[in-house]
Amino acid sequence: MKNLIDKRRVRFLPVVLLLLLIANPLFAQRRITIKLASLVPENTAWGAAINRLAAEWNRATNGEVVVTVYHSGTAGDEPEVLRKLRLNQIQAAVFTSMGMNAVMPEVMAFSYPFLIRNDAEFAEVMRRLKPDLDTRIQQNGFVTLAWVHAGWIKLFSRNPVITPADLRRQKLATGADDQQMIQAFRIMGYQMVPVELSQLLILLNNNSLDAVYQSPVYAAANQVFGICRNMSSVNVAPFMGGILMNNAAWRSIPDRYKPQLLDICASIERDIGASIATLERDAIATMVRYGLQINELTPEQLEVWYDDTARFENNLVGTSNAVFNRDYYLRIRNILTEYRRGR
Repeated sequence: MKNLIDKRRVRFLPVVLLLLLIANPLFAQRRITIKLASLVPENTAWGAAINRLAAEWNRATNGEVVVTVYHSGTAGDEPEVLRKLRLNQIQAAVFTSMGMNAVMPEVMAFSYPFLIRNDAEFAEVMRRLKPDLDTRIQQNGFVTLAWVHAGWIKLFSRNPVITPADLRRQKLATGADDQQMIQAFRIMGYQMVPVELSQLLILLNNNSLDAVYQSPVYAAANQVFGICRNMSSVNVAPFMGGILMNNAAWRSIPDRYKPQLLDICASIERDIGASIATLERDAIATMVRYGLQINELTPEQLEVWYDDTARFENNLVGTSNAVFNRDYYLRIRNILTEYRRGR
């Protein structure tokens, strides 16, 4: 009888050990939580895309990687989010070009006024420089999950702006924290007025401002076009954004998942770009219906802007304390020169 009991114990011992291992959290499936911060509201193209990224990463890793999204700036503004990202208090974040610039100052060269002129040129520059951008950002402690072209910065004004001289006569508003662009436009002779977004309409209404450069999506959302009823067709600069993850968090993800996770990010990158392009067109169409005048510039008038800006190249990139990184500016300019020659 004793031998029979011993045999049963031996037979069930592996099952008991397996159950103990499963019950022990040290042997349970490891769950990696990624906290992702975004300044953008959830009910936007960006917000929807970030939620989709979270869902698809969860599904691709069978729940091993869980992305928790903090929309609408609940994790703080861009400087605060970047600080938390470096401390690994959050693991990933959506940044505008301002935030990307804080990680890699060379990125600001993409915002050199009137340098990159249309979607095709932006796509070509990114195609050529993206590998180097990603490498440099990784050297600075982050992995680039996605780059996004979030439309164009445009000039909105009380009176039509056809030439640079038209704009120099007007008090031009920009974000108070946009110090490099303030410096750049002042170098080129424009009357720059740093403004907090919450004060923009107040200052426009009391005639303290005459013009603002802003994304059409923001201009529509903030009702800027109700006062600045003119929009010049010239593109000031591309409006960029990106999604970064710190290197520590990226290393914590099993390598077997990474190719598929990056594929998901590439798909979302394309979808966000397309959604924002549509959103920008719709925003402009809506503003036009409510009285916005688009001042269409001829090719000759556009060249006046390009030639005028070229006069200040040495001041903007040629000195030790220049606004824009000279090496990256020259690389972008050379790519565009080659691209335009080949069209």
